[in-house]
Amino acid sequence: MTERARLTDSFLEIVTRRNAGQDEFLQAVRDVAEDVITVEKNNPKWAQAKVLERLTEPDRLIRFRVTWMDEAGVMQINRGWRVQMSNAIGPYKGGLRFHPGVNPSVLKFLAFEQVFKNALTGLPLGGAKGGSDFDPRGRSDAEIMRFCHAFMAELSRYIGPDVDVPAGDINVGTREIGWLFGAYKQSAGAFHGALTGKGEAFGGSAMRVEATGYGLIYFVQAMLAHAGRMLEGQRVAISGKGNVATHAAEKVICEGGTVVALSDTAGTLLAEDGLSQEAVHWVQARKAAGEDIAGPPRRLGLSFVEAALPWGAAEYDIALPCATQNEVDAAAAKQITDSGAILLAEGANMPLQAGALAHLRDSGINYAPGKASNAGGVAISGLEMSQNAHRRFASAAEIDAELKTLMQDIHQRILDEEGGGTRIDYARGANVAAYRRVADALSAMGAV
Repeated sequence: MTERARLTDSFLEIVTRRNAGQDEFLQAVRDVAEDVITVEKNNPKWAQAKVLERLTEPDRLIRFRVTWMDEAGVMQINRGWRVQMSNAIGPYKGGLRFHPGVNPSVLKFLAFEQVFKNALTGLPLGGAKGGSDFDPRGRSDAEIMRFCHAFMAELSRYIGPDVDVPAGDINVGTREIGWLFGAYKQSAGAFHGALTGKGEAFGGSAMRVEATGYGLIYFVQAMLAHAGRMLEGQRVAISGKGNVATHAAEKVICEGGTVVALSDTAGTLLAEDGLSQEAVHWVQARKAAGEDIAGPPRRLGLSFVEAALPWGAAEYDIALPCATQNEVDAAAAKQITDSGAILLAEGANMPLQAGALAHLRDSGINYAPGKASNAGGVAISGLEMSQNAHRRFASAAEIDAELKTLMQDIHQRILDEEGGGTRIDYARGANVAAYRRVADALSAMGAV
């Protein structure tokens, strides 16, 4: 056993005892620990401060009851959480997710990842995540609004522009952020930037909806450029049909690439000659209506393969998993490498199962972790916070240019960490570069 493996196993024994049964969180911790454990050991200041161990224990984990009334006048009870992981380099920052699969393990993994993602952006942002096990499917708009107001009635006491600034995530879009912000504003008696992802009419930033998907493609372009390639002419398979997936598809098409697949839980939508922008807009409309993407109109020239994943259903050069965590298992990862794909970049948070990640890293495929490649959303959220503070709002063109620069800067930080050679371990570079920034801050503050 190598020294790194021994140190990692010893460290994970401690973390596992404290977080038994929290598989998603432990998976995320292992991924980071394997890359940074020896970096910490070789720096006496960081080792003495036990930086990595401290980062695996949230500053606080807030749980609360959310009580609201449905259309039939029946009282409903849900659980709400906010995991404030670390504010070592800035106020807590991370999204809110409404989904029946939300639990402390999922939120802790997301908050832990957010610490590293936010550090990579270079912006002064800590890491957090929150949400509820509330399921909005089948609920009326009035019910969702009442739930948002009840949720914020509890959360509002723990957030603020210099404390914790939530954003949207799964099932929490601009509409829900509006309802949440309205409740926060009423509770606080003040109008300030305590949430991001707001509508532009009340303090939101241009480009926020597009940011994660567009940022993903800007990062992919930086990876390709380093390898002496261009996006133009590349065939791209994308999983998911949500905000990240469809805006990534839009940007690929704009940059001359060919999108050959999008997907949802029902199956995969295929386009041998590439999806058109009209086809992408049709998918977005189906998503907005809560419908699947089976049965596309004949004029779009698409086919739908029921129960299929994109990775074995199409021919492609680039794989972009953009649906949800742990969507790609080891078998799907093998399909990706067997297809001859040259690059995989994560649009979702931790979409690769542990076995899939191991296979991809062993295969040598150019692989980018979500903490680097999907950081565009939080980058624009950081810019929204700055715009709110200065009461000056930038145009979409200005924000898009800043987004592209931020994603290129993240890429360069990883190159600098890895020495800038021809073969870049993007996962290690992202983990270590982010760790160094947080470790410097934590160790400078003493035992707090």
